[in-house]
Amino acid sequence: MNRNNCIVLKKVNKAFGAKQVLFNIDLQVPYGRIYGLLGPSGCGKTTIVKLVAGILEATTGEAYVLKERMPRLDLMNKIGYMAQADALYNTLTAAENLYFFGSIYGMSKAQIKKRTAEIMALVNLSDHIDKPVQTYSGGMKRRLSLAIAILHSPPVLVLDEPTVGIDPLLRKSIWKELNKLASQGVTIMVTTHVMDEASKCHMLAMLRDGRLIAQGTADELQASAGAGSIEEAFIYYGGKQNEG
Repeated sequence: MNRNNCIVLKKVNKAFGAKQVLFNIDLQVPYGRIYGLLGPSGCGKTTIVKLVAGILEATTGEAYVLKERMPRLDLMNKIGYMAQADALYNTLTAAENLYFFGSIYGMSKAQIKKRTAEIMALVNLSDHIDKPVQTYSGGMKRRLSLAIAILHSPPVLVLDEPTVGIDPLLRKSIWKELNKLASQGVTIMVTTHVMDEASKCHMLAMLRDGRLIAQGTADELQASAGAGSIEEAFIYYGGKQNEG
């Protein structure tokens, strides 16, 4: 295994009963890079991020994070995971949610207080910190979920559709922060089906029907496909898969 890679999947297959959802997935994510998983709903993106986060285990094949075979419980505090569905306590305030999760990660009260102020400003929720989460809109809940994922400054971030329901201006701000984190050495895996977001990733894996159909930088994938956009490239590689 290349020591420069933070996340590695080797010949990973995943089945739920008789239904196989991933087929021989091989991918490598270098340290300090934003790696995007691009594809339509149901293509296997969420299953991959759950394997990386240690929530699921591969049926066959191997998944490694920080050179450790997953799933591994003692790595959980080194991974910031944001699910598609917001895992929040609606009757608690945002501050109380952050304190609860910070305590789980072993942070001190002072650390939680400092980071809470920083990340709530980042996601533009500082004015809503003491409001019960049940009063939040869907977009506000997504932003709070992102704040919780990065609360403990983990070296690995696994984000499943992090900007769904977030306005374009704030989305731009969040991507600026993700790039800043990557420049500081944080490794980020993010799923998306939005083509302009895919082009913001350092590297991309295109998925369709549980199979990896292409990998590379956005420029490499477009050049190889003779395409003028990521969307055109995706259509091209999807067509190649059908031919096979």
